[in-house]
Amino acid sequence: MVDECRRRHHEVVALDRASLDITTPASVQAVLAAVAPDAIVNCTGYNAVDAAEEHPSDALAVNAIAVRSLAHTARTLGAAFVHYSTDFVFDGLALAPMTEAHPTNPRSVYAASKLLGEWFAMDASPAYVLRVESLFGEADGVTPKGSLASIVTALKAGKAPRVFEDRVVTPTYVPDAARATVTLLERRADAGLYHCVNSGHASWLDVGIEAAHLMGLPPTFEPVRFADVKFPAMRPQYCALANDKIVAAGAEMPTWQDALRRYLVK
Repeated sequence: MVDECRRRHHEVVALDRASLDITTPASVQAVLAAVAPDAIVNCTGYNAVDAAEEHPSDALAVNAIAVRSLAHTARTLGAAFVHYSTDFVFDGLALAPMTEAHPTNPRSVYAASKLLGEWFAMDASPAYVLRVESLFGEADGVTPKGSLASIVTALKAGKAPRVFEDRVVTPTYVPDAARATVTLLERRADAGLYHCVNSGHASWLDVGIEAAHLMGLPPTFEPVRFADVKFPAMRPQYCALANDKIVAAGAEMPTWQDALRRYLVK
């Protein structure tokens, strides 16, 4: 987000944990008032899905209560507010890519905390709640992480990564999500809920095969079925999101295959 904003000649104040504790409302109000921003973009999140089952108060503090403080402060300052949410707010029982109108049904502490965050974010005006999922990409000085990063690392090491053959996702390239975010703000698009994801969907096995092809490596995998893997926290099996709304608002969202090529082929 910082790189994208600067590339488009916006002044950016990037606050880390040392400079702002978002779980302390007084700090949120004081620090952001001193900055006096036109827009506040909340890139924080407690995303330890399984750990949230044992530490619900931590997940709620970051994903919900802090969002309420940020949204309230944004409204007070007259700033636009951007908050990122997740596909986990759905139960994963859909059979086709889900739109913003699809009913939510969180099945874990993490998912519930993110849905609460969506509701609290809407206290700002204007507020943009952007659902992202299966993020991949990297920034300078930051080690890539996530499902795709694990798959790529294993393939490069000559190993056969375990991948779901029946979990459907919409892989989303972080630079594309950042670009779409700034576009919404620059165009002053209608506030509300958007699915900020690349176009198309596939199983993780299909994504892995495409990654191996792009890297010129053998597509060797250990396919597993979703029902055969037990996690402390429930996860949605079908996670594909439709992005028609954000595209109609002027954001370019290339296919996940195009994004994967730009990520892997340097």
